[in-house]
Amino acid sequence: MDIDEARTRFAVLRGRNSAVSPDELDAIWAALPTVRVEDILGEWRGDEFHTGHPLNGKLEKAGWYGKTFLAADDAKPLIMRGKDGRLYSDTELGKGEASLWMVEFRGESTATMVYDGQPVFDHFKAVDDRTLMGIMNGKGFGEDGPFFYFLLERA
Repeated sequence: MDIDEARTRFAVLRGRNSAVSPDELDAIWAALPTVRVEDILGEWRGDEFHTGHPLNGKLEKAGWYGKTFLAADDAKPLIMRGKDGRLYSDTELGKGEASLWMVEFRGESTATMVYDGQPVFDHFKAVDDRTLMGIMNGKGFGEDGPFFYFLLERA
């Protein structure tokens, strides 16, 4: 799959309300370019792909809005919208916050968010200059997953 086809498939799958195949998401991931930490700093609005992962739907129910990357050592993985409509970093649910590192995943070094309080990594690749694809990985996930697939759009 080339990058143009990957972007087209990504757009189709992100709009789908039904289940999405992790294999198809993996093929898209493989075609996308890696990103550097400095490329992804800023505020991001999040969404997920429904693959049947145990985490599907839980972040939305908790009020997940997205992620904020202020600096390499200041990443907020769980920006939530409170009942009052205000955004806040949920350090209780996230067990702290996070930092950004260049980490090898599937043979490529790409910007990755490393959680402070749990063995979890969010790896990122660029769909375009305003959209990232993410794969959550960590201890206990296994080499082939199941992974949690998500996307971020610049807020």
